[in-house]
Amino acid sequence: MLEDTYGHTPVHKAFEQGDVYGIGYDEARTTRSHIRLGVIGAGGVAQSKYFPAIARLRMIWEPIEIAAFSEPREDQAQKVQAVYGGKWFTDYRAMLAEVELDGVLVLGPDELHLEHTLACLEAGKHVLVEKPITRSLVDARQMCQTAQERRLTLMAVANKRYSPPYRRAKQAIENGKVHDPAMFVGKFNLGYEYVDLLESGTIHLFDLTRYLMGNVVAVNAVGADKFGRNKRKYPVDNVVVTLEFASSAVGTISTSSTSLNLKPWERVEVYGEHAWLAVEDQHELLIYDSEEGPTQSWRTVVPNTLLFDEEFGGYMGILENFAQVIRGSDVPLVTGLDGYHAFELLRAVQLSLIHHNRISLPLIDPTETDRDVQRWLEKSGWPGE
Repeated sequence: MLEDTYGHTPVHKAFEQGDVYGIGYDEARTTRSHIRLGVIGAGGVAQSKYFPAIARLRMIWEPIEIAAFSEPREDQAQKVQAVYGGKWFTDYRAMLAEVELDGVLVLGPDELHLEHTLACLEAGKHVLVEKPITRSLVDARQMCQTAQERRLTLMAVANKRYSPPYRRAKQAIENGKVHDPAMFVGKFNLGYEYVDLLESGTIHLFDLTRYLMGNVVAVNAVGADKFGRNKRKYPVDNVVVTLEFASSAVGTISTSSTSLNLKPWERVEVYGEHAWLAVEDQHELLIYDSEEGPTQSWRTVVPNTLLFDEEFGGYMGILENFAQVIRGSDVPLVTGLDGYHAFELLRAVQLSLIHHNRISLPLIDPTETDRDVQRWLEKSGWPGE
């Protein structure tokens, strides 16, 4: 995967090779086999994250391309094709049948992830599917089982695992001062009134919780629809979750859709023994490991760095990892099963909100869970008008 550049040109390129922009010839990358990707859904997330990330990877000599994409909206498809190329299809099934692809990015609506993923797997293609993996535990389980049966890679998008601050936080927990953590504290805010709080935003923290702390064995959640302004009639706009981990650690997550969105919105803290770390808004890592010693800090200095959202947001990292897995040169940092467990944790939080009690994990009956949550959502009027 990408080096831990922290948003800068890699040190060896900048100082040893005199390549300040990091775009000089990269022999190691050019020897890799060429990867042809397809994309299902060329909407907002594809255009703002994945297409630019692939373009940037190509600029640093990664042999990867979008060979084809499917998008029913002609105006959007023509724009994407003019900027990035690739053969355009209105129907993803035709794309899978007519174009030779090594893997597919499933970036369409959440409720179509199952249909799109199964079609790709049945066509023999490796899949990277956007978060949440689906809107159903039953569907997510079927996706994972199908990939396993067909011996194909299924990766779920958890881009924050690939973001430099969180990667360094993971290293500090595994090899540094904050080992064997005792407590996790997370905050995730959204200021949009047209999204589903847990599925559209907090799912990131549910994955990071497992990534940094290990498996969760129980949750207890309280929530409120304090202002009732969500346009999709989502049942809650503010939620607080307590977590119990298999390691005996504890934690909390607080999340709000009535906060401001362009002010500090995400913070993660992990506490060890006389040492703790914090990741602030995905751009700064702080490590506190001494009462009197200095704070260790890594952060981007925007005027003096080559900072790309494609890299810092983790999208280049997850795409390169996906390509390397397809080549057989790497293992996935995040799997379809990780996507399932992150969504299972989300579902457990929803069950706790519904039944007002502690919920143990893993969930025993995915079918009943999906049914209970669907009734809860529809009772509030979800998905709105």
